[in-house]
Amino acid sequence: MKLPIICPSCESSLNVSQMKCNNCSTEVNGNYELPLYFKLNRDEQDFILEFFLSSGSIKEMAKQAQLSYPTMRNQMDDLIEKIKNLKTI
Repeated sequence: MKLPIICPSCESSLNVSQMKCNNCSTEVNGNYELPLYFKLNRDEQDFILEFFLSSGSIKEMAKQAQLSYPTMRNQMDDLIEKIKNLKTI
């Protein structure tokens, strides 16, 4: 199941308000902002994971995805820019 991050009514960012332990049923309530990573869409999260698993090698990522290095670099630059913008919100 995909974690919703955008309000379907007004399109604002959603926060976490409740978490529950599956082991002992303890519940924690509050108003917590999602970590930056979870504010990214699924493809962006996968991109970061692949970058990590390729030991930070854009060249290796491009090879595995059968894309050119400049194409992969542009995707990385776009994601970096999005993260910078999310950090300032």
